[in-house]
Amino acid sequence: MFNNPSDDDIRQRLKQSRRIAVVGMSPNPARPSFGVAKIMRAFGYSIVPVRPAVSEVLGETAYPTLQAVPGRVDIVNVFRNASLLEPIVDACIETGAPALWIQEGIINEAAAERARAAGIWVVMDRCIYKDYVRLFRDQA
Repeated sequence: MFNNPSDDDIRQRLKQSRRIAVVGMSPNPARPSFGVAKIMRAFGYSIVPVRPAVSEVLGETAYPTLQAVPGRVDIVNVFRNASLLEPIVDACIETGAPALWIQEGIINEAAAERARAAGIWVVMDRCIYKDYVRLFRDQA
């Protein structure tokens, strides 16, 4: 059974991270991926949309794949169906992504464990925005 990192570990990871690649980020303001990314940007994170067929989201250049993103990302935040996580884990391993955050409602234990076995720090079935607010109430 997959267990998420402790609150202290999550707090530390969020403190040390600055650049978040959002896989499946929608250009539609009504979608959760758009709202969460917009708020995380307001909290000081650099957001990198990863979504094929769009050139930008929230004024940020969008990339078709994680492999196409220039430079290092600190967290890969996933808003995709659980059945699509395996190739995202492959991309995280290939690009050397240090952390994978699988959003609330998305559960694929095999993919999460494979990422963890490859040395990637993993959170699954949790909302990065909700955890940020809960863990940094005084700063949000």
